[in-house]
Amino acid sequence: MMDKRLTKVLSAGVFLIALVLPAIAFAQDAGTAVVAVAWQVSAAKAIAAGLAMGLSALGAAYAQAKIGSAGAGTLAERPEVAIWVITLQALPEVIVLLGFVSAIMINGA
Repeated sequence: MMDKRLTKVLSAGVFLIALVLPAIAFAQDAGTAVVAVAWQVSAAKAIAAGLAMGLSALGAAYAQAKIGSAGAGTLAERPEVAIWVITLQALPEVIVLLGFVSAIMINGA
């Protein structure tokens, strides 16, 4: 099991990478209208788009796992709250959609 300090450092590193890579990609691409785009810019855009989509999907999966297990226990005791459990289970999908839209915007397509 990782200690709390290592977890914080890894989380901060992933957060900074997720913020820095798109900024680098947009900064390189913000110049004048150049016909040939450097391969570094294309690579940075692809990595940033992949991170945006991947990290949002992982976050939503983690949230759905926690909500699903808690929802199953709640439904066993109180079946009348089924609509609330289904609604709460569907909410993390918005995170994935936002990650998908961010990936499309980063890629520029």
